[in-house]
Amino acid sequence: MSEKRLNRIMLKLSGEALCGEVGGFGIKPDTLREICLEIAEVHKTGTQIALVIGGGNIFRGLKGNAQGMERASADYMGMLATVINGIALQDGLEKAGVETRLLSALSIRQVAEPYIRRKAVRHLEKGRVVIFVAGTGNPYFSTDTAAALRAMEIQAEVLLKATKVAGIYDKDPEKHDSAKMYHRLSYDQFLIDRVGVMDQTAVTLCRDNQLPIRVFALTQRGNIERVVRGEDVGTLVSEEGEKG
Repeated sequence: MSEKRLNRIMLKLSGEALCGEVGGFGIKPDTLREICLEIAEVHKTGTQIALVIGGGNIFRGLKGNAQGMERASADYMGMLATVINGIALQDGLEKAGVETRLLSALSIRQVAEPYIRRKAVRHLEKGRVVIFVAGTGNPYFSTDTAAALRAMEIQAEVLLKATKVAGIYDKDPEKHDSAKMYHRLSYDQFLIDRVGVMDQTAVTLCRDNQLPIRVFALTQRGNIERVVRGEDVGTLVSEEGEKG
């Protein structure tokens, strides 16, 4: 990733990124604006950008299930939450001067195009930012898995997972001052260590199709551009990654 600028990326954002705090609710306009401005700056350099957005700031399917709701129903509610976030992102990006397309895995034709792989690729080729919402369209799958799936379908060069911390650590850095960050990590070690930063199904999918994952902090302004430029930001998860 250090030899050349990335041409096509998949950026995975959590729903909580839009409210500016872990466990927070709703969408904070200033936070949304800052994220959209940063994405717009990267887009202007010519990089093709696809986005998958979560819905945890509005409704989290697993939480609903834990509170007694039927799992499939809770997951569909979570998918609809991602549509709300996707509309917000689309509005913010277009206010920043970026042409976008919102593609949904569920049929909601009044607000989003139905997901068709070839159309998504064509939108990217025409310089539009593509926002994928409603996950995979199926319950029991996370938006991380949706991001991995869509990244491979559109032939993205890397899956960028934007988080609240600088990368992947050997222990929770917010609880342990001695936590050490990995700059490289193999898919297998990620799965063995059961790293909580990304769904294991998503990582397995990336491993089986050799799609690298870059985990980095969204909270540091300019990090998306640094990653796209090929800088060694955060943690790279790949076939040949090593701890350390």
